[in-house]
Amino acid sequence: MSFRGTNASSGMGVAEHSKITYMELQRKKVYRYLIFKIDEKKNEVVVEKTGGPAEGYEDFTASLPENDCRYAVYDFDFVTSENCQKSKIFFIAWSPSVSRIRSKMLYATSKDRFRRALEGIHYEIQATDPTEMDLEVLRERAH
Repeated sequence: MSFRGTNASSGMGVAEHSKITYMELQRKKVYRYLIFKIDEKKNEVVVEKTGGPAEGYEDFTASLPENDCRYAVYDFDFVTSENCQKSKIFFIAWSPSVSRIRSKMLYATSKDRFRRALEGIHYEIQATDPTEMDLEVLRERAH
């Protein structure tokens, strides 16, 4: 079976700005979280929203649309049982069950390529409703 044009499994391209913004979160701690969306006109994943270092998890989850898919990166700070301050970067593929099937398909087929472009991700979460990415889920994964 052949596909015309781009390889159907490769998904969307990754905007250079998306990679740079991610590196600023990862290395410089400029942001607490990033929310990415697929820009179908440009055929690439772009930054939709950035959250400052003072913003919390509630701000992050409130920024995700209730009825559409997004990719997100969250820099989770925590203290270990040995009282060490640590940080883990979570990649979240947000795909609410009420979103359009076309959107779910587009995000699902583009996820791997986009995720690979972001080096240094510690954990990945696939969430279809808010309980699947609750703060407790992040805590359990990080410890």
